[in-house]
Amino acid sequence: MANYRTLFISDVHLGTRSAQAGLLLDFLKHNDAETIYLVGDIIDFWRIRRGVIWPQSHSDVLQKLLRKVSKGTRVVFIPGNHDEAMRQYCGMQFGGIEIERQTIHATADGRRYLITHGDDFDVVVRYAKWLAFLGDRGYEFALWTNRPLNFIRRRFGFGYWSFSAHLKLRVKTAVNFVGEFEKSLSAEAKRRDVDGVICGHIHHAASSQFDGVHYVNTGDWVESCTAIGENKDGTFELIRWLDVVDARERETQAQLNKELQFA
Repeated sequence: MANYRTLFISDVHLGTRSAQAGLLLDFLKHNDAETIYLVGDIIDFWRIRRGVIWPQSHSDVLQKLLRKVSKGTRVVFIPGNHDEAMRQYCGMQFGGIEIERQTIHATADGRRYLITHGDDFDVVVRYAKWLAFLGDRGYEFALWTNRPLNFIRRRFGFGYWSFSAHLKLRVKTAVNFVGEFEKSLSAEAKRRDVDGVICGHIHHAASSQFDGVHYVNTGDWVESCTAIGENKDGTFELIRWLDVVDARERETQAQLNKELQFA
């Protein structure tokens, strides 16, 4: 069990087929923290409106978080645009989970970070919500194509490759959007006179410096399965859980092979 001072998780999108709830549950079983921030889009109400997709693993994630609260972990939920219905409950608690629109986090070494989902700095979400819904459907289709594509790749001995991630990072307008998003969040942090900002929303994990501001994005639990951990000394690390799981499986397979040699 790894113990962090703080964990930051966002963009789980429970209620969709694309949510990697099983991997997140595995992550929560192997990692603990004094405080866990859920930085938005934990439950995808946009998708739920079109029909409920809720396997047991999605309930298990919520139950695991509630169990952590009961054992003393502070859990703070910052609603995003996909679970914006929860914003009307900001300032309240449900099952011990605190709900806040935004907040400031102080690290162990005294730095201050703005915690926000980030959709307020997405011009599409703010000014053309219908286009955001349309883009969401397109992204959902791109995610769906990942499954048959990677089934074929595995048959030929190739590793996992994400068509949807490729589209996001290779299309010029998407690259420009990510850059502008990062700069906008960093500018807001500077305006608020804090040392950094931790957000989600764009499903692109990052840790960068912009004009003296530390920009941190948690990534997502749809494709990359990433989180941000604050260590006891206040330093941050990007946790790529797929890499951890792959290393664990390789180690298990190596141990099995070793045992077979001596059988």
